[in-house]
Amino acid sequence: MARVGLTTERLVRAGAELADEIGFEQVTPAELARRCGVKTASLYSHVRNANDLKTGIALLALEELADRGATALAGRAGKDALTAFANVYRDYALTHPGRFVAARYPLDPEAAAASAGARHAEMMRAILRGYDLAEPHRTHAVRLLGSVFSGYVTLEAAGGFGHSAPDPQESWTEILDALDSLLRTWPTT
Repeated sequence: MARVGLTTERLVRAGAELADEIGFEQVTPAELARRCGVKTASLYSHVRNANDLKTGIALLALEELADRGATALAGRAGKDALTAFANVYRDYALTHPGRFVAARYPLDPEAAAASAGARHAEMMRAILRGYDLAEPHRTHAVRLLGSVFSGYVTLEAAGGFGHSAPDPQESWTEILDALDSLLRTWPTT
């Protein structure tokens, strides 16, 4: 019989909090059971295994990021939309480092189809409509933006920019300015 109070949603949320504290890679059913004050076997009525738990955390992170991105984009276009969306990713990564790593967890095709991943791509494409890019250039630009956002915040969260001037915020602002300029003059040949 499942322990009273344990649900899949509560366990995934507790796993996400744990990921932010100790790192996503360190989250296991045994570690989560310790956090919840139960035996590991008690979890298996709600999550099948470590992959199931990590998939749940990844889906939660993708949903949270998509919700924040949608809110940030409301009523914005062009550089303003680009900056708002990029700041959502950066802020989320710095506030929820374990969840941010979880958002990049490889999902099986069924989980990926049910995830908020498509919403992220739609929002990036919505931002790019303000730059008048046709395919395949729009797809190239989506990949560029995703790479820059993810790469920068991953390096920053790991302490990669804390040892020298200029301040990481100054670099972030200049990078977003450069991306805006690139998107406005994207080469089409």
